[in-house]
Amino acid sequence: MAAAPSAVRTLLPRTVIVLGCVSLLNDAASEMITPLLPVFLTATLGAGPAIVGLVEGVAEATASILKLVAGRLVDRGAGAKRLVFAGYGLANLARPALGFAALWPVVLALRFADRVGKGIRTAPRDALIAGAAGEAIRGRAFGFHRSMDHAGAVIGPLVAFALLRSGVPLGQVFLWSAVPGVLVLALLGLGVPADAPLALAPPAPALRFGALDARLRALLIAAGGLALATVPEVFVVLWARESGLPLAWVPLVWAAASLGKMLLAYPAGIASDALGRVPMLLAGWSLRVLALLALALLTARGPLIWALFLGYSATLAFTEPAERSLIGDVAPAAVRGTAFGLYHLASGLLMLPGAVLFGVVWERAGSGVAFGLAATITALAAAGMALAARGARR
Repeated sequence: MAAAPSAVRTLLPRTVIVLGCVSLLNDAASEMITPLLPVFLTATLGAGPAIVGLVEGVAEATASILKLVAGRLVDRGAGAKRLVFAGYGLANLARPALGFAALWPVVLALRFADRVGKGIRTAPRDALIAGAAGEAIRGRAFGFHRSMDHAGAVIGPLVAFALLRSGVPLGQVFLWSAVPGVLVLALLGLGVPADAPLALAPPAPALRFGALDARLRALLIAAGGLALATVPEVFVVLWARESGLPLAWVPLVWAAASLGKMLLAYPAGIASDALGRVPMLLAGWSLRVLALLALALLTARGPLIWALFLGYSATLAFTEPAERSLIGDVAPAAVRGTAFGLYHLASGLLMLPGAVLFGVVWERAGSGVAFGLAATITALAAAGMALAARGARR
């Protein structure tokens, strides 16, 4: 008996499911390290908040540039699976090596290599997901992928917490991240269909910014403004530590934040299929402004530390499926990889000056002023997206 049409439309393709599982394992490896990295830099290696911002900003800016290059390579016929495998492989070699770092420039170099891997894999992976899922379930597909990604970010900190509580030194926790990293490569190699044989492909068509759908142009511009204002969650870790959160609880609050993202991303993707991409974006960005203002203005102690940390993290997950689905909806298939690369370039390149600026403002004027500045820039970017979307409707 044939499946009902409505059931067929809601089934997720194998490629989407496998890539979701890969992201779960990879983020389990990554998030064993990420929430502890600012503490490692400041408490163990003696770096300040500005150095934390430099490390994170350089890492994300590097990844964002390479995402455009990798996306363009996919449109020119390079194997998407090969690029994805190479990216995950490099990242899972670099991350455990952080356990041997004794100086912050070494951490910077290894984070650079980790993010090079992310840059190589991200746009090809998003193009694979967008190509495998039709428009009717594209929000659901990206919501599933982001939910699995955040599920890994729940598992990783819990493993780190268990290792720390059992007396494992901080550096050795980083070494243990190699275990899920090996599983990432095994699942990716066996689960994702092989690329088509390499052949001489025609040049990918040019992607002219003025010829893009108005909603996509607005998203790319807004993504740049939001990148400048986005507060890396490592800074929220430092804020929580200053507010009195014990070190051993850092992985737990990070895991709780990731659990909230995991629970939110999939329904947010479904909602973007039903309600539209732009309304979901504007709602999520508005909530982010409120969360940043709360971090700037409220004096947190005890449960309020957890509430504000979780609230800010949730606003980051709320818009992820809608952002990626909008690109898949309106970008021509022949340049879809490049369009995803442009999105990641816009959303990552300005993170370097934004993260460094945030760290410098924090050092000179305090965390409240820094969070308030981020809220202001986020509000301006959201307002720009709203005006552009209104113009597109007209």
